[in-house]
Amino acid sequence: MNAEGSATSGRRGWGGIVWAALVRALMTFFLINVAGVIASVVVSSFATRWLGTWLPAGYTMRWYGSAWDEFQLGDVLEVTVEIVLIVVALSILIGVPAAYALARKDFPGKRAVTLLFLLPLLVPPITYGIPLATVLYRLRLGGTETGVILANLVPAVPFVVLVMTPFIEQVDPRLEAAARVFGARLHRVFLHVLLPLLAPGILAAGLLVLVRTIALFELTFLVAGPDSQTLVVALYYSVFAAGVRATQSIDAMAVTYMVTTLVWLLLALRFVDPTQLVTRVKREAR
Repeated sequence: MNAEGSATSGRRGWGGIVWAALVRALMTFFLINVAGVIASVVVSSFATRWLGTWLPAGYTMRWYGSAWDEFQLGDVLEVTVEIVLIVVALSILIGVPAAYALARKDFPGKRAVTLLFLLPLLVPPITYGIPLATVLYRLRLGGTETGVILANLVPAVPFVVLVMTPFIEQVDPRLEAAARVFGARLHRVFLHVLLPLLAPGILAAGLLVLVRTIALFELTFLVAGPDSQTLVVALYYSVFAAGVRATQSIDAMAVTYMVTTLVWLLLALRFVDPTQLVTRVKREAR
């Protein structure tokens, strides 16, 4: 029996080693492919001419100027910044009080309300994006910046609630009680007690909402019009719209989008651990 048990354990051990090696190989292959695609886009955005060779014949920066003029990147970036900043501000103004209520108050149906808040984060945006776009067009908000902002608020506000709730739970309620004992009203408690303590969480939530709004394609694409396109939607139209365009110019626009998103994402990751968000989503969903 001991010999058979040792043989079985040995087979399981070898099986585990083979499986781990296979997973690592697949992950390495995937990462190499992703890195290769990104590198090819970046190199192409600087290439003068690149046909049938490993490397371009020469390099130039003129495609970035061409993309700026051809795709009107100045106007697109201005619209993107306006939409993103308004979405961030409104989502914080709505999401922080909602997170405070969920963190501090117990009421009937709290679990159902929390799950309702998390639904836009748990389901793909396209599943509720089409009905949402239909409603906005019926209200004559489709194709406007207001419609794009309202559409982006649907997942942004729950995301702020998700990020801010752990920060609020870490604040000792006795601090608020002590401030009220000394005569501070609710707005003074918030401004002088809660706000300084919650500032890192609010900053993290704002940065993460900013990154999500810049990268959110489905909802923005369904609602945006010619004058309300964000950078990601403008990039899509530059690739698939009718007409002949230089590949290098489109790649320059893609690099601009990648760099913009990556900078804000790296900045956001300095303030929040994404593993905590995943753990909380799973816990709340249960």
